[in-house]
Amino acid sequence: MKRILIADDHAVVRSGLRAIVETQSNWIVAGEATNGEQAVGLAVETMSDIVIVDYSMPLMNGLEVSRRLKALDLRTEVLILTMHEDEELLSEAVLAGVRGFLFKSDAKKHLISAIEALLDGRPYFTSALVEKLLHDYQLNKHGRSDMLLTSREQSVVQLIAEGHTNRSMSVILKLSVKTVETHRASAMRKLGMSSTAELVRYAIRKKLVVP
Repeated sequence: MKRILIADDHAVVRSGLRAIVETQSNWIVAGEATNGEQAVGLAVETMSDIVIVDYSMPLMNGLEVSRRLKALDLRTEVLILTMHEDEELLSEAVLAGVRGFLFKSDAKKHLISAIEALLDGRPYFTSALVEKLLHDYQLNKHGRSDMLLTSREQSVVQLIAEGHTNRSMSVILKLSVKTVETHRASAMRKLGMSSTAELVRYAIRKKLVVP
């Protein structure tokens, strides 16, 4: 029996995903998480084979969930669900160890195929998604900044936008306060920003948080 963990902060989305997963007799929903930190804890506790996680999760986004699970050396694959068409997001997902990526609007049609692929050790990205992102990349590559934020810096920016202090971020990310401050300063320098308000606006614009 394969264990599937569902992580999304909206109950109606979790319910819809559960209904799809439970159509397969050899799959079981091992648990449901409402934020990224809970998703990591439940994945470890239930020894989930697959974690389906919304990119825009509180406390820890889908990419940070994937990176944390990889750091724990678990044999758990992550399937990111997103509403956002952003080529930077896909690039960051691959760097974070994500091997499955799906638009929420495609979940009803492609979710089972995506999970089957990940269980077989194959990556899963719908052709329409890849074509869209490649097209966007070609259009935007000349205007893209070479100074993209790292996944860790993005996590710090997200938590800042959610109202966390440096100390609470250090607990969530399991980093020292000094390291958090370093990532914060690095993100602000790369983005050319000098205030928390600017970081919050950036986080909203990049869909790291929902206003």
